[in-house]
Amino acid sequence: MGKEFNITPRAVARVETKYRRIVTALPHPDSLPTLEKLRQFEPQSMRGQPPLVWDRAEDVFVYDKYGNQWLDWSSGVLVTNAGHCAPEVRQAILDQVNSGLLHNYVFPSEERAALVEQLAQVAPKGLDKVFLLTTGSEATECAIKLARSHGIRKGGTRKIGFVGAERGFHGRTLGAQQAGGIPGQKGWIVNEDPAIVQVPFPDGYWTEDTSFDLFLATLAKKGLQPEDVAGVMFETYQGVGPDFAPVDYIHKLAKWCKAHDALLIFDEVQAGFGRTGKFWAFEHYGVTPDVICCGKGISSSLPLSAVIGRAEIMDQFPPGSMTSTHTGNPVCCAAAVASVKKIVAENLTANAARLGVILDAGLQAIQQRHADVIGHYSCRGLVGGLQMTKPGKKEPNPDLAHDVIERCFHKGLLFFAPVGAWGQTVKIAPPLTITEEAVREGLAVLSESVDEAVAASRKQACTSSK
Repeated sequence: MGKEFNITPRAVARVETKYRRIVTALPHPDSLPTLEKLRQFEPQSMRGQPPLVWDRAEDVFVYDKYGNQWLDWSSGVLVTNAGHCAPEVRQAILDQVNSGLLHNYVFPSEERAALVEQLAQVAPKGLDKVFLLTTGSEATECAIKLARSHGIRKGGTRKIGFVGAERGFHGRTLGAQQAGGIPGQKGWIVNEDPAIVQVPFPDGYWTEDTSFDLFLATLAKKGLQPEDVAGVMFETYQGVGPDFAPVDYIHKLAKWCKAHDALLIFDEVQAGFGRTGKFWAFEHYGVTPDVICCGKGISSSLPLSAVIGRAEIMDQFPPGSMTSTHTGNPVCCAAAVASVKKIVAENLTANAARLGVILDAGLQAIQQRHADVIGHYSCRGLVGGLQMTKPGKKEPNPDLAHDVIERCFHKGLLFFAPVGAWGQTVKIAPPLTITEEAVREGLAVLSESVDEAVAASRKQACTSSK
């Protein structure tokens, strides 16, 4: 983790297809002042993405000012589910701006009323209260607070235990990081709250034991009694993969939570709004959580998140005691209403499911061809990942993942920087508006880039061993 991309302009091969156009050195020399200004005035933690200064983005494309066009397989980190600058979303934003209302704190507004009603309608029956926030981290922090408050009401002051998963990611604020489980990552806050514990996430690769018995044994080992657990929060799919837990495991977890008056919370910030071929990714499990945390794809554009849950959970606090300065900003709400309408009306969830079959087959073929250095691959709908490993070992290889992404960038296929507990994963997440032709072209570019990166890595290993 933490590796920067080179910002020295480099001559690359010209690319000219229906979906990609690269006609200059990358990054373009004229973009260097912007890159250098960001380095000067921002913390270094903000570096790390491919050095593309975005000029505009439309549907599945990202453009710079210099004639280059990328096929976007990042969705701006899984935000633009309805496509970049979807006309319906852009018009809704413009209409709201021109209406004369840009901010109203938590004073009532028609825009906020429309969105919370819409979200309650697309949520499972019984989850009919919605609290709007700004970021995914805020949503997961709120879920922790709700769970602990609910636990204290049910079982007294000892019932504040909270369970997350190893290698989990729920955001970068303090509580969200404590609930997640990536303590070895630079910049990660070591968990100092003894009532927050992590259990192994049953992905079947990094954690080979996928039995629910491991969940129970881990709690016992860490000294957390079941009756003291207020809530369990899992990413519906663990974002470092994407990796799903076995269906049977989640069924047992849901029964366990109900038996012990612990809230089952699914973090859908990455996974919701059609990304996996289901509107909510937890639909793959056939269970209904007590609380949903969502964001990112909710608006396909502006900062907005939500916590959705049962009235008993959401109505714990009196008027005025659970609000936020920018709760339900009217412009963000207008964007979200338009985005969700588009996802539903155009059945982008079904498009993700249909094209996910093609994406899965393509990723599987790449992984099988390089099984000694791609230890694990996964895909569900229009989210997938290739996890790079050292040759013949179950050991993360972030350098190989970084090289693959850089090569794709030079060919006009855009990813965000490697993710995962060790930065080993090339994450695939195009907008849900993508076509089959574009998926196939992207797979071809990714496959070629992996071949080149693996060959270069082996060549370097041979040279180093001499």
